[in-house]
Amino acid sequence: MDKSTSALAVAIGSRVRQERQSRGWTLDQLAQATGVSRRMLVNVEQGATNPSVGTLLRISDALGIGLPALVELPRPRPVTVTRRGEGAALWSSDAGGRGVLVAGTETPDVVELWDWKMVPGDTHGSEAHSPGTKELLQVQEGSISVVVAGEAFILEAGDAVSFPGDVEHSYGAVGKEPARFSLAVFEPGVGSGHRPEATDA
Repeated sequence: MDKSTSALAVAIGSRVRQERQSRGWTLDQLAQATGVSRRMLVNVEQGATNPSVGTLLRISDALGIGLPALVELPRPRPVTVTRRGEGAALWSSDAGGRGVLVAGTETPDVVELWDWKMVPGDTHGSEAHSPGTKELLQVQEGSISVVVAGEAFILEAGDAVSFPGDVEHSYGAVGKEPARFSLAVFEPGVGSGHRPEATDA
């Protein structure tokens, strides 16, 4: 992990441990609530791993705090400004693609705003989110393929799509140029704990 990724992993681990302990939960109890293995949770809390977005969603949902709160410490102000370069990079590719969570709201109805950059060949697959989740996506540069429940849609710069996030879906860069898109995710009722079983080791 690079320095910024490592610092983010440590911050996330600290927040997970703090939230778990404030509920009086053991690691085994959190593992049962999330469907994530105890070994993975230990690595997350120690900041020793860069967990997948799916794993972070399971943990944040079980803790009832939402993904934005998990990756950013609470601030005592109603207005939160994220400056350029300050978002939480939660996905990256070997070729230089990045998925950055730049803003989010608090529970129970969580909205996440993402800035994605993908280079040709990059693909990110996402498991089904909690029931009722919706996603909105607009392409700023390049072309991307969005696959929702097995159906593919090719989007060019300026195109937008809305789709249910509670089915399997993926994004991928197509063509020869890098692609950039904004993604908004609406997840109602965070903390209900109704995610499908995890497969993370």
